[in-house]
Amino acid sequence: MKSITIHGIDADLDKKITQKASEIGLSQNQTVKLLLQSTLNSDKKALKKESFSELFGKWTPEEKEEFEKNISDLETINQTDW
Repeated sequence: MKSITIHGIDADLDKKITQKASEIGLSQNQTVKLLLQSTLNSDKKALKKESFSELFGKWTPEEKEEFEKNISDLETINQTDW
């Protein structure tokens, strides 16, 4: 994957990038890539996938176990409901 360097970013733009990254919970690099994609890409489906890629596969085994425990009652079929 190609890398680029952007020189001469003024303090105001740097502050905006930092704030945006903090708001959406991504690194500055990921935020800049997301902003460029949203501006330059017309494929919104790919952009949406990229914007959520940070969330995929992030559960620890303990978190998965806790989640499954918390929803286990939703898997029980109560015949009287039908």
